Amino acid sequence: QVQLMESGGGSVQAGGSLRLSCVASGYRYSRYCMAWFRQAPGKERERVATLSNNGRTSSEDSVKGRFTISEDNAKNTLYLEMNSLKPEDTATYYCAARPGPCGSLLPRYFAGWGQGTLVTVSA
Repeated sequence: QVQLMESGGGSVQAGGSLRLSCVASGYRYSRYCMAWFRQAPGKERERVATLSNNGRTSSEDSVKGRFTISEDNAKNTLYLEMNSLKPEDTATYYCAARPGPCGSLLPRYFAGWGQGTLVTVSA
């Protein structure tokens, strides 16, 4: 059973940085597509970045050049390095997984949702 636990959120001013972590357990981490999603109050959950099981990364246009997804396979840990944060990045951030290639990036195809970690960016 996929189990994921996010951490690293906090409150920062615009232009600041944070690094989120997601520790995975209960499955063969290296064979899964891993993703970061976020959900702002009153908005739908949206994909932020993905790391495929073959090492490819992709991210939404709104975070390109500012956010970097990476992993440490030895630690079964996924990271999201966030730089040049903006107030519109304020949201609860979640990591999630799906077996095999990433394919569709809709949240319903992913599993292992944790409680998320809150990121608040003030102007």
